[in-house]
Amino acid sequence: MNVRAEKVRKEFDRFPALHDVSLDIHSGELIALLGPSGSGKTTLLRLIAGLERPTSGRILFGDEDASDKSVQERNIGFVFQHYALFRHMNILENVSFGLKVRPRAKRPAAAEIRRRAMELLDLVQLSGLEKRFPSQLSGGQRQRVALARALAIEPRVLLLDEPFGALDAQVRRELRKWLREIHDRTGHTTVFVTHDQEEALELADRLCVMSQGRIEQVGTPDAVYDTPASPFVFGFIGESSRLPVTVENGGVQLAGQKLDLAAPDATGAGQLFFRPHDVELVEGNTALGGAVVASRRVGGTRRLEIELSHSSHRVEIDLPFDHPAAERSRIGFRPRRWRLYPAS
Repeated sequence: MNVRAEKVRKEFDRFPALHDVSLDIHSGELIALLGPSGSGKTTLLRLIAGLERPTSGRILFGDEDASDKSVQERNIGFVFQHYALFRHMNILENVSFGLKVRPRAKRPAAAEIRRRAMELLDLVQLSGLEKRFPSQLSGGQRQRVALARALAIEPRVLLLDEPFGALDAQVRRELRKWLREIHDRTGHTTVFVTHDQEEALELADRLCVMSQGRIEQVGTPDAVYDTPASPFVFGFIGESSRLPVTVENGGVQLAGQKLDLAAPDATGAGQLFFRPHDVELVEGNTALGGAVVASRRVGGTRRLEIELSHSSHRVEIDLPFDHPAAERSRIGFRPRRWRLYPAS
């Protein structure tokens, strides 16, 4: 099922939460709505679900305008961060609920409801636990039940609102891999809201990066990470350092120091962005360099914080954990990959 938002605006008490947002969601893809708190990602999800109505613009399911249709009419599967399971029902009853409350004409027979629910519990690896209650399950197991319940109604679109936000890091990693496998097996059009960049990069076919009620960039994880469309996207996706620079005669300068970086198509003030792992150690007057003021281990690397010699700015670079340069008091380096944006 293709889903499309067309110039959607949403206001709450005249405060615009979304500014004329347009987004095409392809049938069968898993797309992540990614951004900080207040970016509008959850508002957009709720508009797709039918939990909110747009102030202007349209939500289309295929060629059908669904803007004024209810959640039930849209046939949406929704998974919340805090599970929203019925505590007085066992797991089988929770998964079966959406089918049991259908109008009689559309309700499957009791045996078919049970068969479908048991099949889904097997899919989410909870076979044998159907008689337990939510309080008897771990957080990760409860979230699996919530997903099975959402899938039971055979939704046209599956929506997940920060589904792993209440879980610890190890469980989150396990469920991310599991959710991707479930998606590949079922093929549902899935919209996933998160503020966790690692989660989005690992899970999604495409990312929709949002900020202040607007879409900053839409693309594959590789495209968004490697070619950020704006300073916001570069700073939000992954880790980065930023330096205020100027460009004269195609060369980049920091505080009057010429760097070994060429920008033939730029001029004037700009912002230089690079990632800690995208650097190489070099010597010479055209290198960025300075004093190591802090050092810490990050997995198999050593993260160095460097106070630059020719300015008061600090940046971070990564070296292999046992690299001898990590012990030096002064280091020279150059970004291997970097982006230059006009000064804001």
